[in-house]
Amino acid sequence: MACPDRLSQWTQEVSTAFAHVSKPQRWGLALWSAGIALAGAAGLAQVSALLSVVLGEAELTVFQRLREWYLDQEQKSGKKRRELEVATCFAPLLRWVVRLIQVMPGEKRRLALALDATSLRNQWTMLAVSVLVAGCAIPVAWKVLAAEQEGSWRPYWETVLNHLGPSVPEAWEVIVLADRGLYARWLWDCSVAQGWHPFLRINLGSKAREEGSQPFEWLSHWVPSPGTSWQGQMECFAGKASRLLASVLMHWEPGYESAWIVLTDLEPEQAQMAWYRLRTWIEGGFKDFKRGFWGWHHSKMERASCVERLWLAMSLAQLWCVSLGCQAEAQDAEQVRQQEPGALLPETHIARKKRTRPAGQLPPRRLSCVLRGHLLLLAMQVQGQPFSLGILRIDTWPEMMMPPQKPGTSKKKPTKTAKEKERRRQAKRRARVRSRAQQ
Repeated sequence: MACPDRLSQWTQEVSTAFAHVSKPQRWGLALWSAGIALAGAAGLAQVSALLSVVLGEAELTVFQRLREWYLDQEQKSGKKRRELEVATCFAPLLRWVVRLIQVMPGEKRRLALALDATSLRNQWTMLAVSVLVAGCAIPVAWKVLAAEQEGSWRPYWETVLNHLGPSVPEAWEVIVLADRGLYARWLWDCSVAQGWHPFLRINLGSKAREEGSQPFEWLSHWVPSPGTSWQGQMECFAGKASRLLASVLMHWEPGYESAWIVLTDLEPEQAQMAWYRLRTWIEGGFKDFKRGFWGWHHSKMERASCVERLWLAMSLAQLWCVSLGCQAEAQDAEQVRQQEPGALLPETHIARKKRTRPAGQLPPRRLSCVLRGHLLLLAMQVQGQPFSLGILRIDTWPEMMMPPQKPGTSKKKPTKTAKEKERRRQAKRRARVRSRAQQ
């Protein structure tokens, strides 16, 4: 395959980031990720149909070459065929993400990683570690398991975290966020061993005691009602085997069913409960990969190793689009600062009195960065421009808790039966996740 000039920069970026893999593997990864980003879908038929036009080759030829890229070695023909080891790409991928991050003057160099699991029908369970950027999630390490596979998830989480550890410079502050179902002492220890700061939510039905206090109390003792908060050093969990000295952040935001309880090794005055809001971005990232954007939910792959390679291509497509979206937002922010209405007006002018947001602040994000980046790629295609790479900008981490969003009145309310079924399904999933994580 010949590389079109407009894809040369992206191909060079991929080759630089993954120099350790063979040239055919790098070339296949560059084409797969570019095809996904341009097509807005990860289906083999769609990507090969698009790339056959871009490359000027027969569609069936492109289809077969892209298919062979994600196959295992024994599924390929020829004596020199090799398979791509996805785990060797996790560290280079995270280093690439860190390299693209532009830190605002005066801002700390810090990174938020989220751990969570998602599923595809009753076939696959995906354990993923994602970098949280601008309301989006970029997966940097993952493991695919059969949905009904028994056993503990602990060795898989420890393996992917160990792959990532050396990829972040020591000067960066990294927090690791996980929901209640994934909390376990080994996850805390593994995060600390990497030089990172765990930021793990736990169940309210646990006990703790303040330093110097003898009896253990239920955590609800410190946050008994909505609107209450507490933070400080505590000795958590009454059982000696699981006991942990940590900083505990507690807050019960009015409107929520219960309080948030987060454990971290940061000093209480250095951490804020509102940072836990970042964790929800990984759920949006899963939506991007499935029904929201790339269409992984249509996948019919029958091998976990093939799914992992497809995820590598989708992660690069996600990275590319998010970087372009972030760059566009940065340019908009600069225009806002330069063209701020009323910048030269006196303080008593009516235009200043009617301002609805602080000076220099952008309006709320109407499009996700991944969608905006995809649209920019389409615009480059129409205008005949080379496909460039953008930058990553870390939003200012939240400092305030937000009340829950009220459901829209226009949506049809589910029946009581449907509610009950969904509640039971979620309860079973949380119980299954919790038992596997704590093994």
